Amino acid sequence: MKENKYDDIQFFNKYKQMARSIGGLEAAGEWHEFQKMMPDFQGKRVLDLGCGFGWHCRYAVEHGAKLVVGVDISERMLQVARERTTSPLIKYVRMPIEDIDYPENSFDVVISSLVFHYIESFEDICKKISRWLIQGGDFVFSVEHPIFTAQGSQQWCCDANGKPLHWPVDRYFEEGIRKAVFLGEEVTKYHRTLTTYVNTLIQCGFEIIKLVEPKPADYLMNEPGMKDELRRPMMLLIAARKK
Repeated sequence: MKENKYDDIQFFNKYKQMARSIGGLEAAGEWHEFQKMMPDFQGKRVLDLGCGFGWHCRYAVEHGAKLVVGVDISERMLQVARERTTSPLIKYVRMPIEDIDYPENSFDVVISSLVFHYIESFEDICKKISRWLIQGGDFVFSVEHPIFTAQGSQQWCCDANGKPLHWPVDRYFEEGIRKAVFLGEEVTKYHRTLTTYVNTLIQCGFEIIKLVEPKPADYLMNEPGMKDELRRPMMLLIAARKK
């Protein structure tokens, strides 16, 4: 079974209290840039990998998608997604995204938010997505930035008073498993370089349309710790298209 912290009730309850869990897309520091990278959803069939509470699924339908499938490993996440979803155009599927499969040309758009750093093989999922997408189909996703994942602990180096001094970057070219603490729990993530992300997409038949290392939105700058997010990139956003 793939790691699924989100069905642990204590972990899940902590996650529900995060700003982006409460406030949705507008409370996500990267959304002001991620939104610009979204394709035209009008009349499109959309797949959301790691859909969580279904924010992006509902956004796609609100912008004209004719069918949206949201996939997630967590039943607790999907339960909330279903409670918040009224559109019959959205279907939620509980399954690890590594295990799911669809026929060729099943979708016009595939999106994913902050999921692929939990997946061991980015190449395998890219090959699947290339097969599922029509020619000219759009693939837009976000991941934790390789600078953020490289050292592993994902914690600032701080002084004696707890003030952040610098962000540690180590073992950058050593791809593979990293253990980080998130919401008080140890979680397994997979570090890979920026080169690997980009070249894997190219090798799987995609062209890169846009790449962004987002700064937090200005309207979030007064949130605790947000100014420190300007000191290193936390996320990487990529829009690609199947050639």
